[in-house]
Formats: sequence, structure tokens, C-alpha cells
Amino acid sequence: MSRLILFNKPYGVMCQFTREEGRQSLKDFISLRGFYPAGRLDADSEGLVLLTDDGKLQNKISDPEFKLPKTYWVQVEGIPDEVALDTLRQGVKIKDYRTLPALIDQIDEPYHLWPRNPPVRYRKNIPTSWICMILREGKNRQIRRMTAAVMFPTLRLIRYGIGPYTIEGISPGGWNFVDEPSLDKVEVKKRSAR
Repeated sequence: MSRLILFNKPYGVMCQFTREEGRQSLKDFISLRGFYPAGRLDADSEGLVLLTDDGKLQNKISDPEFKLPKTYWVQVEGIPDEVALDTLRQGVKIKDYRTLPALIDQIDEPYHLWPRNPPVRYRKNIPTSWICMILREGKNRQIRRMTAAVMFPTLRLIRYGIGPYTIEGISPGGWNFVDEPSLDKVEVKKRSAR
């Protein structure tokens, strides 16, 4: 039977079991053998990482050929206007790639948000705000590049959910088991060839 771990990765933790000098890794939080992350999350991002002991499930979650939605809470410098939000929704050119359309909304700061260690840098004269971004792709540092492209740099990035799974009720560094994982609750389609 497949097993799935929902891990709320703290800021600064490497999304791998191999330790690097001066850095925490998954091994510092999860001592179970045979589990591997399904996808990655940068060390300077926080939030949901799924780990499984089932290679097929790992592939279904992390394979870019599947359109599994990923939900992010993003704190940005400044307050994006509708033009910037619409640009993000339609797709942004980053390097030689145009991002796919995404669901983007301004949100209030999440009420149950934990403090980040180290804290986000604040500038006295520049406000910050939060947006929710739901993507069906995951290029390297994509969200940071997207918000920078519309002139609202990312200050804090938290992955709240992947498909039907979220960090709701899981403290940073904590994790929960899902004994019978199922992705049937979400529409998971294989992308057609272009």
C-alpha cells in the first residue's frame, strides 16, 4: 500500500535527504526509510512537500506531464494593481519561456501564518502584500521570476497545497501521514503533445 507524507518544510531546509554543510535537510525532520520527495521546493521557500514510498505515485505527483495544481501564498514588495495581476494570470515571459496561464488573486495575509526565521526584510516606506497563485507547472524559481517580471519582487513564498493536499494544521517542521493517498479528488490530465 502506498504511503504519503505531508511535510511543512521550514525556510532554509534543503529538499533532499543528503545533508550539505551548514544546512538542514529532510533527514533532520523525517527519519523514515524508503520515502522520497515528489518534486522539489527551494531552500528559501516554505510549505508543502509531499514524500512517498511509491515510485508510481511519486511520478504522478511530480511529472510535469500531469497538470496537478499547486497553490502558493506569495508575499510581494508593493501592492500589485490589476494590470500586474492580469499579466501574471495570462502568462509572463521569463528568459526564453512563457509561463502558462495561472489563477491569481490578492489575499489578506494568512491568519494562521507562522513567523519566518529569519524574518522577511521590511522597508519602512514600501508596503508589502499577499497574492495567491495556483499554477499547473513548476519551472525553476518560476514564481520569483514571474513576480519580478511585473516589478513586484517576492519576499516570502509558501506552497500551501498540491492537488487535494495542504499544510492546513501542520506546523513548520511537522508532518502527517496519509495512509491511502488518492489523487482522484482532482482532475489530473496528461498534457497532450504539442
